[in-house]
Amino acid sequence: MPKLLHLMTLVVSLRGLAQSTPAQPGDLQTPFERSAGKQTATYTECIDFYQRLDRLSPALSIRVMGMSDAGYPYHVVLFCNDGTADPAIWHRGHKIVLLINNGIHPGEPDGVDASMLLLRDLVAGKLRIPDNIALAVIPLYNIGGALNRTSFSRVNQNGPESYGFRGNAQNLDLNRDFTKSDSRNARSFAQIFHWVDPEIQIDNHVSDGADYQYTMTLLASQWNKLGGELGTFLHDVYGPALFAGMEKKGWPMTPYVEFEAGNPDRGWNGFYDEPRYSSGYATLFHTIAFMPETHMLKPFHDRVLATYALMQTMIGEASLHAAELLTKRQHDIAADLDSTHLSLDWKVDTTRWDDISFRGYTASTKTSAVTGMPRLYYDHDKPFEKKVRFYDYFVSDAEAGVPAAYIIPQGWHDVIDLLQLNGIRVRRLARDTTVDVEVYHIADYKSAARAYEKHHKNSAIKVAADRESIHFLKGDYFIGTDQPARRFLVEMLEPTGEDSYFAWNFFDAILQQKEGYSAYRWEDVAEGWLRDHPELRQQLEEKRKTDSVFARSAAQQLNFVYRHSPYYEPAHMRYPVYRVLK
Repeated sequence: MPKLLHLMTLVVSLRGLAQSTPAQPGDLQTPFERSAGKQTATYTECIDFYQRLDRLSPALSIRVMGMSDAGYPYHVVLFCNDGTADPAIWHRGHKIVLLINNGIHPGEPDGVDASMLLLRDLVAGKLRIPDNIALAVIPLYNIGGALNRTSFSRVNQNGPESYGFRGNAQNLDLNRDFTKSDSRNARSFAQIFHWVDPEIQIDNHVSDGADYQYTMTLLASQWNKLGGELGTFLHDVYGPALFAGMEKKGWPMTPYVEFEAGNPDRGWNGFYDEPRYSSGYATLFHTIAFMPETHMLKPFHDRVLATYALMQTMIGEASLHAAELLTKRQHDIAADLDSTHLSLDWKVDTTRWDDISFRGYTASTKTSAVTGMPRLYYDHDKPFEKKVRFYDYFVSDAEAGVPAAYIIPQGWHDVIDLLQLNGIRVRRLARDTTVDVEVYHIADYKSAARAYEKHHKNSAIKVAADRESIHFLKGDYFIGTDQPARRFLVEMLEPTGEDSYFAWNFFDAILQQKEGYSAYRWEDVAEGWLRDHPELRQQLEEKRKTDSVFARSAAQQLNFVYRHSPYYEPAHMRYPVYRVLK
């Protein structure tokens, strides 16, 4: 029996979550079903479908929230057995809330169609979720990309017949925009995310890369970075339960595959999810996040059904472990509030790994019909199963001490807006005030030569810290770190963070010197300044003795005196986020 027909007639009980056939007759059939698994819903078809479901069921409702760059609003589909449509009520009722995001890359539409099937089956009574579960679903996140529909941009992919484009209406990759939020999409997502406040986030994707036997692979929050009791729970309990559940359902699964040149024998590293990605972003708010990645070469109908099955499995296992999940999340939020240091970057611990079973195809070479040279291919006549190393243990590679508060002058309003969008509480100084603070000066950095998602990102950032008394104005922002979004706050404001606002160029104005001097005029002023400050003349002489290039350069020597005088502007290279120490 073909796999599609087999799965659509199979009825199995999945540990508290009943599985049923996705198929339905009449006008509740989706474009996926009407095309026998060859087509994905358009944006209009998708929203119209959910609006029909809304009219049919008191358990399902739709909320319009936020706007996309394409000029279309967002719809959030809410489902709860008791008919409540307010996440605050869900949380007070100790429900596990899952946020499901679809179509961030509209050329990868599997989650769009799988979620339509899932919600339709719930409304039709063919499927029932446990009472301690509530769902919030973004039907199609990248609306602009979905409207830009072709059949050619995903050349590696096996269906559907047509689909959307990766870039949004600004040609941004929205899965790189969660912290910098250049798009209306990302700002709307933040609004939705914090309103829903999910325990679990699912962001459905389709993979690229190697060929192997699995239809579904799974990328999760890197568990060490998630940290605390929740990270251990993900690694030891919830994650293994998902893999076991999918195996039982006939959809064996492997961690997201990232090996090179067709050779899994060296193993591969777990994915490090910086905050720019959906999973890395959610992790900063103590949400377990997943990016399911179906395999691009598997038929579209199989990929959709595997996504459907994985969401079922996640719901069922979340229900079973609900009390543990809620307790551990609250524990970790409280623990972070007591932390004195937080990690800003992570690296793979190459001394530790898990041996996992991997089902692949033997990689080989043959002569290319295009180039006449050797090319890689995967031989489906030579499948294999072997143990491989999965390096999913990470250790902190950089950290920052957590100050009592940050102070940001009000001119940096773009940063303030993003902090408030993400639930950061701020207060404004009631009067002009001088405060003793720790000040960073940017000692070194590299700026990318080529644009990346609208930015020339800063990296290799080094800072020098000292203590200064800074005069702040009425209306400047005082931001205490004693709040639940502490991890997000620290990672965004510490300049050496991988995806900090400094890394994403929000503070680049300080890198440009605004005032200068004419050398002939400064010669006279500098002469007088050195005469009145013999200690600076001594520093100048010492540098001449130790630096031969400096000793031969009049320009460098004049600049040295200038930078050590009050004529040099204090704002140049001074990071305008000030740390109030405890």
